[in-house]
Amino acid sequence: MATVTRENIGTLHDKITVKLTKEDYWPSFEKSLKQYAKQANVPGFRKGMVPAAMVRKMYGPSIFGDEVFRTAGRQLEDYLQNEKLAIFAQPMILPDGNLKMDMNNPAEVDFSFEIGLKPDFEIPALNNGTSLTKYKVNVSDKMLDDEVERIRRRYGKVEDQEAVSTEDDIIYATYEACDAEGNVAEDAQKIEDTVLLEKLPAKMQEMVMGKKAGDTLVIVPAQVAEGDELSAFLKDPLKAPTSDPSQSYKLSITKVGLLVPRDLDTELYMQVFQNDMITTEEAFRDRIREELNKEYARITHERLQNEIYELLVHNTPLQLPVDFLKRWLKEGQEKPKTEAEVEKEFPGFDHQLRWTLISDKLILDNGIQVTAEEVKEDIKARVLSYFGMDTDEDAPWMESYMQKVVKDNKTMDETYRRLLFDRLFQTLSEKFQVEEKEVTEEEFFKLADPHAAHHHHH
Repeated sequence: MATVTRENIGTLHDKITVKLTKEDYWPSFEKSLKQYAKQANVPGFRKGMVPAAMVRKMYGPSIFGDEVFRTAGRQLEDYLQNEKLAIFAQPMILPDGNLKMDMNNPAEVDFSFEIGLKPDFEIPALNNGTSLTKYKVNVSDKMLDDEVERIRRRYGKVEDQEAVSTEDDIIYATYEACDAEGNVAEDAQKIEDTVLLEKLPAKMQEMVMGKKAGDTLVIVPAQVAEGDELSAFLKDPLKAPTSDPSQSYKLSITKVGLLVPRDLDTELYMQVFQNDMITTEEAFRDRIREELNKEYARITHERLQNEIYELLVHNTPLQLPVDFLKRWLKEGQEKPKTEAEVEKEFPGFDHQLRWTLISDKLILDNGIQVTAEEVKEDIKARVLSYFGMDTDEDAPWMESYMQKVVKDNKTMDETYRRLLFDRLFQTLSEKFQVEEKEVTEEEFFKLADPHAAHHHHH
């Protein structure tokens, strides 16, 4: 009769030993052997007619080993279920140098497994009146003016210029590797680039000023720029971030243009907001303000969620079976890892694992659920808004589209998780005191990152 014993070997880290007697595994071994004999393909014998002794000799030891392992695994599984143990990942067998299994001398066998147990824990941050700040970014007139200007330029058109005369000029050029005299190497590739003059290194701007289409220059990156300016120049326009900065390049100007921003008129308003009948500059600016407000509401909302996430992960006292988890990371994956890889990955893994435990508990404790129907409705609503529609009455194709989506596990699963966590954060934000604070755009982007702000608690 099999016996299972358990002993503690570290924090939330137990060893489970399964002791098997011959009676535990022998009957199933004999049964497997018989079944195998019926299917065995051995040259010179008809299927199912291979002598039992031959099957036993050829395949017995490996079938025996499998059966003993399988029996031990079943005993372990039953034990874990009966004891209702919540464990991480899966049990890992402890290497045992003395394990000898001999089909011809069936005897008692011991298997030892190690398990990592999930901790019981409370989440104090939810009950100690922690207050959080939800920021509201005011869209200033300057932000609005900048955005209007950006749109005018984005939809603007380029007019040909005689020569380079202002920093707003656009330089169309090619670059080719060459020697100091400007002789281009035979296999040199032509790198095409279009850039605003003001984006070029300062020294180069002076060299290019006054030049016309068709003019050429020889430049050496290291002589026209240094430091960050040089690495930026090698990366773009030269598109060769690793090349030698002392290499000469022949720069040929192919065209000089000037970006003329679009006029603020009905044609532009209709182009930017196709579904709205905007006819005045005032309405256009209001609509842009609305879009900016929406975008900032999204960014500040994400920040609050991030704040809650970091607060809970760093301030929930939670013990983990570190030794077990490190061994599991090292050996329990498809591809074994080195000690160094495990040490490097562990902090991020630990952080994520804490959040998984905390969020699982919160979802369960607060009865947060999302139905399959809600997942489908959400996907449908997103598709409609993408096409600027309100209902699917004008979308006869929606039904067949949704039939495809339902089979796409990745989309369904991602949507389910997003809705689930949106609900979780909604519930959580009601458990904290959330104070709203108005800030300028500049102040908002200077705030410390929530992860950094909480990180020192460890």
